Amino acid sequence: MLSFRMALRSISSNKLRAMLTMLGIIIGVMALVVLVSLVSGATTSVTDTISGLGSNLLTVTIEDDKGQPITMETLENWTETEESFGLLAHYASDSLTGSAKGESGTFTVYGTTPDYYDIQGLQLAMGRFLKQSDMENQTYACIINETAAEELIGYVDCVGQAISLNGVKHTIVGVLQDDEDNLTSVFSSGSLVAYVSYGSLLRLSTTVASDITTFYVSAAEGKTMEDAEAAMTQLLMERFELDEDAFTVSTQDALEDTMSSITSMLTVMLGGIAAISLVVGGIGIMNIMMVTVTERTREIGIRKAIGASRGTILTQFLMEAVVLCMMGCCLGIFMSWAILQIVNTVVVSLNMHFTLNVTVVMIAVAFCFLIGIVFGLYPANKAAKMKPIDALHYGG
Repeated sequence: MLSFRMALRSISSNKLRAMLTMLGIIIGVMALVVLVSLVSGATTSVTDTISGLGSNLLTVTIEDDKGQPITMETLENWTETEESFGLLAHYASDSLTGSAKGESGTFTVYGTTPDYYDIQGLQLAMGRFLKQSDMENQTYACIINETAAEELIGYVDCVGQAISLNGVKHTIVGVLQDDEDNLTSVFSSGSLVAYVSYGSLLRLSTTVASDITTFYVSAAEGKTMEDAEAAMTQLLMERFELDEDAFTVSTQDALEDTMSSITSMLTVMLGGIAAISLVVGGIGIMNIMMVTVTERTREIGIRKAIGASRGTILTQFLMEAVVLCMMGCCLGIFMSWAILQIVNTVVVSLNMHFTLNVTVVMIAVAFCFLIGIVFGLYPANKAAKMKPIDALHYGG
């Protein structure tokens, strides 16, 4: 306790130098805590969005159909015969020019089926989505998102209005909400999006083929995603001559795992960069402690002359280095909290929230304590090894 009080007295006797010395530690702690907390907050937001789609979804992509393309009839047959499958919805997309009321823009147009709405968890602001009759009669019905309605029509309540896609007139039968909790809506945020029947997209586009290469599958009620994934994998293996490279079947859990691995790697990299800043701050601590030992050589000689042991001197200067580090650490954590509050205020509209990562804070505290010991040990040991006569002579 005495060494702690002496350390505080020594630090307070030269406040400006102490603050400048702590600056490296403060910046290092801020870099570590803020960067990792930002990555953690962004990861949580993305993961929650992915989870919002639910885990009841498979995404199937055909890489090589082996001369046996999948058609709508194929999917209908699978739905009827495989009890593990709930809904199946295929889709394709293309960029087309859309225009209405003298305004025009580039649309991402999806050709799909009625089941796509339920599988993706989309939400209508008004109107309806595609119906089976739209598929059978190949009607020119389309659904647009709120962004497209506002930019081209001028208002969201535009059901019944006409819109041209690549010069072909379509009737708007529904407007989709721009839902921040839906991954599909998040990825298309700010974009012009339209949905038409799969057959309509084939007529509009010159690049989309009639063969189905991407579709979604949901598990039937009472069945698990493992059941649906196993059944789909078996069907595709039989169809494509046991070639695993001909297709991919992925789940939302796989997407979450991929996101988690990427962000974990990013967190480690950013943490490592920030840790370098802390090491640089520790070098500054060591440098100033060397100066302090030189300035207080006479004091060391007097204390040794009246009986202070080597351990006492070592503890005194080591304590001072640790206190400097921990004070810088505390200030760095406080400033990190303040920065995150400012960031939360700025990005409030992005549905993200950043908080101090407790684990990272504890790591920062432990690392700063370790830095104080490692970089304070040499100057403290140098002071402890001084001979009283040499120290008193240096001071005189």
